[in-house]
Amino acid sequence: MTELDVRYILKLMIPQYLHTLFWDVNLDNFDPLAFPTYTIGRILEYGNQDAIAWLKDTFSANQIVDVVRTERRLSRRSANFWALVYCLPPDQVAALKLAS
Repeated sequence: MTELDVRYILKLMIPQYLHTLFWDVNLDNFDPLAFPTYTIGRILEYGNQDAIAWLKDTFSANQIVDVVRTERRLSRRSANFWALVYCLPPDQVAALKLAS
């Protein structure tokens, strides 16, 4: 196995320090890259600095911004924070739009 293979496999795994963020998932067979919206959303909502660092190492900025824009399950507080971080106007953030 090459170093590149090892790094790819490690990216597929959720680090131990993030396990508490995924309380409702069987982490033995969970592939975060197969469910990017769920994984990114969960970390944006509940993660700390270490979790955000892992998130940015694992997913692209475009993937993260797409989740901020489209994920309605983010709390208004988290959605507002991440909209400010990524310079997104509130009307482009699904979690900040009023339900109709």
